[in-house]
Amino acid sequence: MTVTTEQVLAALDTVPEPELGGSLVSHQMIKNVTVNDGVVAFAIELTTPACPLKNQIRDSAEAAVRAIPGVQEVQIEMAARTRGHQGLPDKLPIPGVEHVVAVAAGKGGVGKSTVAVNIAVALAQEGARVGLLDADIFGPSVPMIMGITEYPKAYEKDNGQMVIIPLEVHGVKVISLGLLIEEDQPVIWRGPMVTQLLRQFFYDVTWSPLDYLIIDMPPGTGDVALTMAQALPLSGSLIVTTPQAVATADVVKAMKMFQKVEVPLLGIVENMAYFVAPDTGIRYDIFGTGGAERLANQLDVPLLGQIPLGLSVRSGGDEGIPATTSDAPDAYAEVFRDVARQLAARISVQQVAAR
Repeated sequence: MTVTTEQVLAALDTVPEPELGGSLVSHQMIKNVTVNDGVVAFAIELTTPACPLKNQIRDSAEAAVRAIPGVQEVQIEMAARTRGHQGLPDKLPIPGVEHVVAVAAGKGGVGKSTVAVNIAVALAQEGARVGLLDADIFGPSVPMIMGITEYPKAYEKDNGQMVIIPLEVHGVKVISLGLLIEEDQPVIWRGPMVTQLLRQFFYDVTWSPLDYLIIDMPPGTGDVALTMAQALPLSGSLIVTTPQAVATADVVKAMKMFQKVEVPLLGIVENMAYFVAPDTGIRYDIFGTGGAERLANQLDVPLLGQIPLGLSVRSGGDEGIPATTSDAPDAYAEVFRDVARQLAARISVQQVAAR
């Protein structure tokens, strides 16, 4: 029995995209369909390499096509193309960067940089092109967590513009003021100097091409954070908190700042959510429990994950070994990866809704 391309597309048009709604065909995710003696081949082009439901989508598509009479074999290639964020017309995009995501916190000490680093590495592990910009100018910790000790290179273009080449570690392009100054050198700058430096980091670094640029924001809602939120076409913000009330109270202010400047809130991550004793397996809620969940319900923002306290997370950060590169049980690498997948999915859903 002869199988036609039209039959294949009709079958795939019944396969839903579980997060975006509609079918794979309606979202133009089916590419390069060929039929040859009962062998059907096609590609599924996802909206992100970090799609958390890629296996489910593949299995559903294969089942739909195998149900066509005469199909003997199904060959599926999984691909991805990140659809860029257009932003607002008064904001200047970073050339070659599809999505800019701010990782923010209401206060210091909640592990914001640890989360930013590990999400960036996790997205790169999923096959995405990722950059990491350390915008915490007065307390740059990304170089230590990533284990970077080199200085980035730079060159001058014919027009006199200085271009910075970011360092690449664990598949992630990285830039930080911590890579340009001595480790013990304090940053005693006023706001305009910081703003000028950040502008250089945005537009004078060879980021392109990137699917995601993760920005480790300074804590709180100060001038730098507000300026960045207003100037950059952010795809959204990821908020990091710990469970205790003092942290969640401060993070509400950060979330409301982003809402005020029309930056979407992509989700909340609860860091140091609990501790599991390695010798007994007993869970301890050292900083309380339920804080991030209450916050998510209060502001109608999804809780993307709860990351436990882990000795390997802490030691890895001190030694330049991101948790997502470790196979230690208490590095919780898969928890970070799941947060990264959920974040990528939220960005894709948001982009479809904005069309």
